[in-house]
Amino acid sequence: MQGKGTLYLLPMILSEGRFEVIPPVTADLVGKLDYFLVENIRTSRRYISGMNLGLDISALRFEVVDKNTSHETIDRLLKPLQEGVSAGVLSESGSPGVADPGAKLVSRAHSLGIRVVPIPGPSSILLSLMASGFNGQKFAFHGYLPIQKQERARALKSLELESRKNDQTQIFIETPYRNMQMLEAILENCAGNTRVCVARDVTGEQELVKSAPVSEWKKSEISLHKIPAVFLLYAGSGN
Repeated sequence: MQGKGTLYLLPMILSEGRFEVIPPVTADLVGKLDYFLVENIRTSRRYISGMNLGLDISALRFEVVDKNTSHETIDRLLKPLQEGVSAGVLSESGSPGVADPGAKLVSRAHSLGIRVVPIPGPSSILLSLMASGFNGQKFAFHGYLPIQKQERARALKSLELESRKNDQTQIFIETPYRNMQMLEAILENCAGNTRVCVARDVTGEQELVKSAPVSEWKKSEISLHKIPAVFLLYAGSGN
């Protein structure tokens, strides 16, 4: 009886063309796989083409797994793995399953007894935490904060309080075209001695990581509009 296939979690580049951040084993696996479960087909095709492996991209099978994918669809997509076919999972950016809809795919694979293998690669969240100088022992990632001004203000104050109380780094992101509004909201609602880190375009050509108290941020300028960024807030005892 044929065994089950393996679900490989493959890292994606964070910034266009920066393939040097991807370990060689990723290309080796991509060259051996012909079935991919991806967040975005166009991005994944371009990524694999950019590896220059000499593959016929049109011969590869791509299936979308995003936030709208149903449990029934996930079961259908994992059926080939139950029959012995291995597959690669690709996020829109960074590492699959981390702030990524691929997590529900991985969860179901575990419940079906399918082997899951994570391949090392970049994560803007962890790279930003590494470079922030904030508490790396206790931290939490919150995804996107509310868009509405008052709700966002309440969320920021709550995160600041939690950080101060639990000595915890708070990490969150925003849609790139709303980055400046997020920074303005942080500076408006957080205490002057609360430290804020903004990690812009991590691994990319416009990469910039800056950590400073809110009081210093108010005196400086930074361009974030339409550039991917991660925000970190720290008001803990080590502040």
